[in-house]
Amino acid sequence: MAMYLRRAVSYPNTILLLRSGSSSLQSYRNLSHALCYRNSGIIGTQYNDPTLSSLEFLRDFRRGFAKSKKSRDDSASGSTVEFVDIGPTVKEAAVSQMDAAMVALSRELTKLRTGRASPGMLDHIIVETGGVRMPLNHLAVVSVLDSKTLSINPYDPNTVKELEKAIVSSPLGLNPKVDGERLIAAIPPLTKEHIRAMCKLVSKTSEDVKQSIRRARQKALDTMKKAGSSFPKDEAKRLEKEAYELTKKFVKSAEDMCKAKEKEITEG
Repeated sequence: MAMYLRRAVSYPNTILLLRSGSSSLQSYRNLSHALCYRNSGIIGTQYNDPTLSSLEFLRDFRRGFAKSKKSRDDSASGSTVEFVDIGPTVKEAAVSQMDAAMVALSRELTKLRTGRASPGMLDHIIVETGGVRMPLNHLAVVSVLDSKTLSINPYDPNTVKELEKAIVSSPLGLNPKVDGERLIAAIPPLTKEHIRAMCKLVSKTSEDVKQSIRRARQKALDTMKKAGSSFPKDEAKRLEKEAYELTKKFVKSAEDMCKAKEKEITEG
């Protein structure tokens, strides 16, 4: 109550009260009663005094100004750009893509025939049985009898003929023989022409995979550039360095894998 009275006296309405005499003093008392009504929760008032209307206008104006200032302050604080650390996510995505490239490389190299028996060398062969096309390793277990011989044991003995046909039709140059309920495939020695062709294919596959690894790195760098100023420069430099280190590591792994495959081919 005292606070509202002090505000009332501080406004130009005080001058009006002093000039108006006793009648205005009565209005001032009415003002005090009206303020008490408002503070006690009574919404309406029986007074219709111009002094009260002026004071309420000034008080509402001050309230609106404070609220407007607070809204502007809130708006200004909301414009602050928050730093979101995208580094771990970008790095994880790059590593995942590089790993996928290495898996693809291993799968492609396994398809290449060397002079030695390897169970994985038949995995890519597609067999048609009962009107359905399926990978050979879904229909049979392939095992190594010795360095020059493979054994193909079908889950269903009735598919032996389909397995034999698919292996003969493949570019591996194998000619398996039926041995009871299984197939025996001897691995013939590679010719010089075949060795050169296989080595060229290994080299091309290596380059393709290294390009995939470098694309993964470039994608990580592009993601950082799109982040713009929201990503600190020192963090960007650190992540860029890590991306180059990862690229070197995966490229070297791909090269080592391909060299091992070439050695396996040339040595038979």
